[in-house]
Amino acid sequence: MRLDKYLKVSRLIKRRSVANDACDADRILVNGRQAKAGYQVKEGDILEIAFGQRTLKVEVTQVADNVSKSDAPAMYREIV
Repeated sequence: MRLDKYLKVSRLIKRRSVANDACDADRILVNGRQAKAGYQVKEGDILEIAFGQRTLKVEVTQVADNVSKSDAPAMYREIV
């Protein structure tokens, strides 16, 4: 699954267009490297998302095309 779609489906970012813009602005790191929106996300990938001054670091635990809002947090595990 594309990175921008994963961010939207997992509800880490609200809209796919915003996720795409974040990738273009180099605010998303995958396994420590800058990633474009077309990167194919796999289970076990570590995502770092920069939200202004805050950085969210998560590990991908599941990749699914459609999930309900209540099941979306099961797609990733937050790393402190």
